[in-house]
Amino acid sequence: MKPHRGTLILVLGIISLIVCPIVGIAPWLMGNADLKEMASGLMDPEGKSLTQVGKILGIVAIALTIIGIAIGVLFAILGVGMAAVRA
Repeated sequence: MKPHRGTLILVLGIISLIVCPIVGIAPWLMGNADLKEMASGLMDPEGKSLTQVGKILGIVAIALTIIGIAIGVLFAILGVGMAAVRA
């Protein structure tokens, strides 16, 4: 049985939430793969909760990044529209 990577996935999830959101892709993908292996009995299931939390943190970081980008684009569009109206 392969050892779990729950601690690594959790650390990457925390880093993605606090420091660099783009890193959130790694714990999300790694968490999915590891949880599948745990479910099939190929990986040590002891780190399941750490893996799940890390995966969720990665997803939250990516979601917040997407929302932030969407808000930034919205403000840019509104700014250009307001400039066009004033001209």
